Amino acid sequence: MRRRTLLASVPALALACPSRAQAWPSRPVRIIVPFAAGGPADIYARQLGDKLGPELGQPFVVENRPGGGAVIGTDAVAKAEPDGHTLLMMSNTHTANETLLPNRPYVLLRDFVPVVPVNIANHALIARPDLAVASVGELIALAKARPGALNYASSGPGTPYHIAGAKFCHMAGIQVEHIPFRGSGEARTAIIGGTVDWMFDSITTQIENIRSGKVKGLATSGTRRSPLLPELPTVSEAGVTGYTASIWLGIMAPAGTPETVAQRLNAAVTRVVTAEETRALWARQAVEPMPMSPAEFRAFLEKDIQDQAEVIRAANIRAA
Repeated sequence: MRRRTLLASVPALALACPSRAQAWPSRPVRIIVPFAAGGPADIYARQLGDKLGPELGQPFVVENRPGGGAVIGTDAVAKAEPDGHTLLMMSNTHTANETLLPNRPYVLLRDFVPVVPVNIANHALIARPDLAVASVGELIALAKARPGALNYASSGPGTPYHIAGAKFCHMAGIQVEHIPFRGSGEARTAIIGGTVDWMFDSITTQIENIRSGKVKGLATSGTRRSPLLPELPTVSEAGVTGYTASIWLGIMAPAGTPETVAQRLNAAVTRVVTAEETRALWARQAVEPMPMSPAEFRAFLEKDIQDQAEVIRAANIRAA
């Protein structure tokens, strides 16, 4: 009789004490962006947060924690309670850091749960307005004529714009100095001001600068021409055969986050990024959604870590 009473009480106890996963989200959710404000991760985290709040019934608040090549903000998320209320907006900076920063305090696929990728975009290769080049071929020729004299900017060591520039130099066979800045905004100010020679940057950020002559557009970094800048060749078309580079974004959560939370968030983000409204907006920005399951995203991350490691070693890229 006592055993029957205990067993009968189990469902009632489960109802009285719902799991963290069942209750999620029970309070505002923080999306930690480990990069400076104004960059792609910050912009798209805020777009997502605005949509996810109504979708899931709690505010999604974006918090910028830049520094240390994205390590500071990322480590803060790794140490957060794994209940789904603290998330990381990450990028291919993180897969590059797995090789570039061997002493970082976390391991990406050990200390985080892959939740969902967000989007992917190619870059524009631009030069300062008074640099005496009008094409990728001329940029390469100038760099070869003056080894080490030119420089290229990036939004910081290990960022996609840094990797894109270093990969370009390696594949083109040129020696160019890397000038890292503390975020995309500073790098953009420098190239418009003419204090750096060239850089890879967001197509949507630079399209008006290219059209107004504030910078020179030389190429884009995808496998096909950008519909926003169809007059520019791809880098591969322009002579660096096989070259591609992109920036992608995704969401991860601290290890131990319940699988049901990850699945629910994955479904919500996927609905947002594949909605007709979002697709239309992002098409105007040359950005594409990347819908994947958590398992598919993990496989994607594993491959990208390997691919980034090959580029970093071949091009002898350093974090600083």
